[in-house]
Amino acid sequence: MRFRSLSTLVVALALTVSMAACGGQRKAEKGDGAAGGRLTIATGNTTGVYYQLGGALAGLISDNLEGYRATASETGASVQNIQGLTAGNYDIAFSLADSAADAVAGKNSFSTPQDVVALSRLYSNYTQVVVRAASGITKMSDLKGKRVSTGSPNSGTEVIARRLLTAAGVDPVKDVTAQRLGLPESVDAMKSGQIDALVWSGGLPTSGITDLTTSMGAKVRFIPLDDVLPALQKQHGKVYAAGVIPAAAYKQPADTQTIIVPNLLLVRKDMPDDLAEKLTSLLLQNKEALVQVNPAAKGIDLKNAALTEPVPLHAGAKKAIDALD
Repeated sequence: MRFRSLSTLVVALALTVSMAACGGQRKAEKGDGAAGGRLTIATGNTTGVYYQLGGALAGLISDNLEGYRATASETGASVQNIQGLTAGNYDIAFSLADSAADAVAGKNSFSTPQDVVALSRLYSNYTQVVVRAASGITKMSDLKGKRVSTGSPNSGTEVIARRLLTAAGVDPVKDVTAQRLGLPESVDAMKSGQIDALVWSGGLPTSGITDLTTSMGAKVRFIPLDDVLPALQKQHGKVYAAGVIPAAAYKQPADTQTIIVPNLLLVRKDMPDDLAEKLTSLLLQNKEALVQVNPAAKGIDLKNAALTEPVPLHAGAKKAIDALD
């Protein structure tokens, strides 16, 4: 494949990302993903990193893979993305690794094993719990009795929010007034005082969280999550790891200890090997163009691209990674 120069790509992506990210959900058409056609990418909330990078990836595909036109769709993210992917509504999907692991195992949000495989491991998501400073909340267990946005229905954020609360000894159904809001709505609810806290799982920085911390300043703060990590790992495994939200990410007074989980780019098992190979090569060879759209893409690393277990790596993706390594 011959790709455009980086500078040309950056300019093109900056102009087209919003247009590429306006596609709708649809049923896969016969022939899609074979000799050419239309590809739809399932992303996430409009102010999240999935949406920005999904739009950028759609632009790269449309500009560089002959015969293909790609669009990125706003969604509720991980769980919804996987459900739509297996239903044929999307061809490519962003997902948190914990939700993807549940999908291949057929547990929790998935009643049966799902036929999904990975093109690549991406960057890590940082769990970001933001609270109103006047609420008195300093740790997850303090959320008992509070109004909490746990993320969009069927999102990876909702999955981890419920698991965090449980790990802290808080019943996510009985002990909090849960609001199942997308990030834009969560930010608005924090600003208006309708909720006391929000949970978000996303890359750094996430524009919606930047908006919140910029507009509310010292009226909001991040709470640390290191105290619930051991319980989370005991229940759900090492897919969850310790991480840090640097103070500089959102211009906070200090770093915040948090929990990270990898992101994966998923497709169905029946995607042709040659297309999977081309898509994986395109993604990994154009990392810097994606970084220009959102710095979270810095976490995309060829050395870690194949580390998608327990989600299988697509055979075409493995061929691309081996060729680039």
